[in-house]
Amino acid sequence: MKKLVASVGLVALGASALQTATAQGLQGPDGSKPWSVSATLRGFYDDNVSCIPDDYVIPSGEDEDSFGFEISPSAQFRWDRDQTSISLGYTYSYKYYDSRPIGMSDHDDQNHNFNAALNHAFSERYQLQVVDSFVIGQEPDMLRAGSTFNTFQRIPGDNIRNYGSIAFSAELSEQFGMEIAYANGYYNYDDSNVDYGYSALLDRLEHAIRLDGKWKATERTTGVLGYTFGMTDYTADQLIDPYSDYTSDVRNSRSHYVYVGADHAFAPDLRGSLRVGGRYIDFYNDPTGEDNITPYVRGSLRYFYGTENYLEGGFSYDRSATDVARGSFANGAPTLDADTGTIFANLYHKLTPKLGGTVTAQFQNSEFNKGYYDGDSEQMYLIGLELEYRFNQYLAAHAGYNYDHLESDIGRTFDRNRVYVGVTASY
Repeated sequence: MKKLVASVGLVALGASALQTATAQGLQGPDGSKPWSVSATLRGFYDDNVSCIPDDYVIPSGEDEDSFGFEISPSAQFRWDRDQTSISLGYTYSYKYYDSRPIGMSDHDDQNHNFNAALNHAFSERYQLQVVDSFVIGQEPDMLRAGSTFNTFQRIPGDNIRNYGSIAFSAELSEQFGMEIAYANGYYNYDDSNVDYGYSALLDRLEHAIRLDGKWKATERTTGVLGYTFGMTDYTADQLIDPYSDYTSDVRNSRSHYVYVGADHAFAPDLRGSLRVGGRYIDFYNDPTGEDNITPYVRGSLRYFYGTENYLEGGFSYDRSATDVARGSFANGAPTLDADTGTIFANLYHKLTPKLGGTVTAQFQNSEFNKGYYDGDSEQMYLIGLELEYRFNQYLAAHAGYNYDHLESDIGRTFDRNRVYVGVTASY
């Protein structure tokens, strides 16, 4: 029955990254107890801590780069029974910058990251999965719920993102099954008293109700026919564009997805998934009556080789929220959203019994819809490298490098390099 609990599939569009994090083993370092605690001490250098564009003139007395240190304790718990598993995880991070980042009144940041998951198998045919991820943070990679960035800028303040989902799956017969799911995303940025700010542009509630029909074509292949209803409500009720009187709710929308796809096991250690279809979206508060049909694609592949090594990757194409909103007198509306394509890959390889390396890479292209920047685009390139040396099951040292590059048609091009070294103790 434990295998049934562990095999519950993805429950929502764009949730693969979140569920990977919450599904990882959360037992102690030696696997002998259901809980573990750890603490990381890290020193770092960031040459563009505020993601300042290349052509931005930095005010006198401000610095673009900074040295600093990070202290990050965490705790995890996992409880397993024959039909039920529960996992909980919390990580706190305190970062101190010797040079105060632009836009901040203090030299430090505090981040909170909480994850929870519940898997329950009522029987061999009926299963339930509940997932939640709550974040207070500043970095864009913490504030996204899936693999797509809505903004590439680091944002000072206590910015909140919560993602939750619940999915119920059933095998109706040996060949046919279904899955019904609900997912909710909540975003609340700290600058709520500022027109045209991130709160005005990106505070929102996202809802998705999904129904998938499944057909087991072979032992290795399951076909999928699905429908998802999506609704996005922008909640700030503030001006989003200094050149017009449009407020946040002009971006409210309703969406209908229809797609086909398949989940296939190429081998016991190589699995892939693909969904292809279309999305009809209606911006019902837009005075120009914006509604259209766009492609929808999502795919992923995961390969485990050796006892600990793995390679995973994916791609997607959909519409997404954006922090760009400037209106245009030509088409009478601000930027509503962006057509976004994303490709990502993660590799972990054990170089020696004690030394492991991780490589992450992502490319994202976003093309803006309507407004002054209609048809303009931005491309984001992300690369991360890390080496970890484990002295034993309780102590490890690590060093890493991250490179971010934004190529922007609208004048926001920037580069950012980060290096760090540290140690982690676990028990």
